Amino acid sequence: MSDARKILVTGASGYVGGRLVTSLLEDNADVRVFVRDASKAQSHQWASQVEITVGNASDYKSTLEALTGIHTAFYLLHSINLGPNFDEIESAMARNFAKAAHQSGVKQIVYLGGINNDAKTSKHLQSRANTGKELATTSVPVMEMRAGIIIGSGSASFEMLRHLTHRLPVMTTPKWVMNKTHPIAIRDVLWYLKSAAKLKTPVAGVFDIGGPEVLTYADMMQKFAKLSGLRKRLIIKIPVLTPNLSSLWIGFVTPVPTSLARPLVGSLISEVVADSKKSISQLIPPPTEGLIDVAGAINLALSKVSSNSVTTRWSDAAAITAPWQKAQSDPDWAGEALYKDTKVRITNASMESLWQAIEEIGGENGWYGSDFLWYARGLIDRMIGGVGLRRGRRDPVHLRVGDSLDFWRVESLESGSSLKLYAEMILPGKAWLEFRIKKLPNGQSEVTQEATFSPRGLGGQLYWFAILPLHIFVFPTMIRNLIRSANRKDYAVSNA
Repeated sequence: MSDARKILVTGASGYVGGRLVTSLLEDNADVRVFVRDASKAQSHQWASQVEITVGNASDYKSTLEALTGIHTAFYLLHSINLGPNFDEIESAMARNFAKAAHQSGVKQIVYLGGINNDAKTSKHLQSRANTGKELATTSVPVMEMRAGIIIGSGSASFEMLRHLTHRLPVMTTPKWVMNKTHPIAIRDVLWYLKSAAKLKTPVAGVFDIGGPEVLTYADMMQKFAKLSGLRKRLIIKIPVLTPNLSSLWIGFVTPVPTSLARPLVGSLISEVVADSKKSISQLIPPPTEGLIDVAGAINLALSKVSSNSVTTRWSDAAAITAPWQKAQSDPDWAGEALYKDTKVRITNASMESLWQAIEEIGGENGWYGSDFLWYARGLIDRMIGGVGLRRGRRDPVHLRVGDSLDFWRVESLESGSSLKLYAEMILPGKAWLEFRIKKLPNGQSEVTQEATFSPRGLGGQLYWFAILPLHIFVFPTMIRNLIRSANRKDYAVSNA
């Protein structure tokens, strides 16, 4: 950077924010991140290179502290997973952030929103535009960048496109698939964002950013099919498929849950095309190598997926939870009933191999047996609007705090000793699955596998006892096969 500016990145645990931090650090920027969960931020490779502040943009005190001493603040927050009133929540958060930025003497706010030039707009896109207006209610200049569909490994839009195209050679689709859209590669989004932090003087205004192509969603699916070596998809338009029905179908077929698919689909009912009058090119020219076209963006994303080098994903943000749910890490004394299924085994397997087997659980690696039962539970979850199993894993071998893992999320992780998962499936209560290992004085290893359920009311208690017979198949098999996997790893090492 050309000067000693302090930069704040909100939403640093999310898809764009996590990558923006990396991009800013490559330019030797002085970065502070504002996150709700410090452990999630600390699991990123950049954690030791940034200042981490914890809080919530809805809380004025913590927001003020995060903004103190900041020159440029990136506002990358959204609340589309927080139910039908997400627009009100987003507006309130933006007002709070703007007020704190003004009091802290922030020189520039940079906000990433969505292109909103069509008269027929969705609640999601309108909320994005309203957020920009709320941020601009003080004297702090707000540079609002509006993007269309962002194509990149791990983005919700890309995962929706990828799975729809892969799984459905014949598609009955709503008429919105013929609407024009203006996609942009995540690399180009990051180029514009980090370049905004280098501008000599603060800028206020709305700027549309898009890639070099305007095409329909149907055209994008056909491009994806061709680049993936698939046959041309047969697309049959059905006018009766409403956005709500479409989002339910997408939630069933793709890893993107219905709660997130709904606003994404709602955005597609509009023509999301950049307005040349709002071009950013005079202020921030495109990269010297030019903007990446759709085929190039898809190829880059696919290469990241195939090499297991996806650094951030759409699911890095926490999933929606019921309003009655407390924090995930509620202690045992929080006044709730707890049911536990604990299995303890002693084994000769090494600690190293046991940990490898634990850390590899889930996704395409499976759950060490009874996978048909896990699949059935995931299918039921998706049918009632949950996340299901299709989120998979970010990385096939390693986990970090905050990772989504099928319908679980990594709540805590002590490398080499413990892994605790929190259930994000739809449940009449809260559930955890924990693995702990320790070395015994006699040289053997102790493995503890513990499932914990905190029921909500009578329905939750009945649910626990209803699924107890399934535990006979699932949990003993799981710990037995986990240890077998560790033994095989030890055998492979000793015979290498």
